[in-house]
Amino acid sequence: MSARTKKEPALIEQVVTNNEEISPGVHVISFRRDSDFLPGQVVKIGVDTENPPRIYSICSGNQEDEIRILFNIKDDGFLTPKMAGMIPGDILYVSEPYGSFLGTNEPAWWIASGTGIAPFYAMYRSGMSENKTLIHGVRYLNQFYFEDELEWSMGKNYVRCCSQEQSCDVFPGRVTSYLEGLTELPDVKYYLCGKALMVVEVRDMLIERGVDYGNIIAEIYF
Repeated sequence: MSARTKKEPALIEQVVTNNEEISPGVHVISFRRDSDFLPGQVVKIGVDTENPPRIYSICSGNQEDEIRILFNIKDDGFLTPKMAGMIPGDILYVSEPYGSFLGTNEPAWWIASGTGIAPFYAMYRSGMSENKTLIHGVRYLNQFYFEDELEWSMGKNYVRCCSQEQSCDVFPGRVTSYLEGLTELPDVKYYLCGKALMVVEVRDMLIERGVDYGNIIAEIYF
């Protein structure tokens, strides 16, 4: 869920077409795409008109028939437990897509933690993965969402970092540790998306390593 706030957009009823639990407590919920969007944009989502909606990155390609949203259940929250229980035919209240965390065809590194992979998956599904490196950090191995597809397509340009469990071909540690171990960093754009701690730590480390502040684009989830 993106921390960016904007002027409250109007919410439109959308019918849920699918709701799949892809990892324990993590869902992808879908509804029909009836407007264009730019990869990396967000929508506001609510389950009724009385409670405030929350912001989520779109997690699907911009030419697909459906819009998909990746979310994890917050046990103490109001919205996500209700979204997790939805079935096809239920109603979501969704805004038009908006936002400025936008993918391009330029060479770039995509750096994500947890469900912060959502906008990068949208960029990937929209055909923007050429000249990209995707680095995804999680705590447990079952949190590498979409890993089979990404590994098959991106190969060595898809880097997995896991801080609590180990497996072959997975870096044993946090994203920051992986980046700190690199001898040099390329002169590309760096897109950061995930929890505030990761985003701030990686941003500061990149700047210390000589990356220009203007080449770092960040989106904080909470």
